[in-house]
Amino acid sequence: MSGGCDEAENRGGGGASEEAPHLHDELRQRLSALRCEGREEGPHQSEVDEIIEWLFGYDAAGLQGVLDDRIDVETFVANAPSLNPNRSLITGLICGIRVEEIEEPVMREIRYLDKLIDELARGKKMEKILRA
Repeated sequence: MSGGCDEAENRGGGGASEEAPHLHDELRQRLSALRCEGREEGPHQSEVDEIIEWLFGYDAAGLQGVLDDRIDVETFVANAPSLNPNRSLITGLICGIRVEEIEEPVMREIRYLDKLIDELARGKKMEKILRA
């Protein structure tokens, strides 16, 4: 995953631009990396897109629109159509930090996505990933 695994970055103790410069990375680059992280048999773009829709509320057209607009990750999270209320059920470690303990809101949302993609890459069933 891009962005590193620095504890201060995950906890978000200061300004986003100082502690998490990857928040300003272009969304297209980050999603490309996530889509390629799929299972051993190859990337699963449709499953990554399903996770994004569940977590942030972007349908296929909305996701394509933000990719075409070349926005950064922070803007993607801030403008999400509908943050899933069940995202608080996402728990566990990502980069050695408990995702539910990340204080900075945008970083927590990004790490929720990272956690779900990690579960996908490990072969977890989609019903479990989406906390259904």
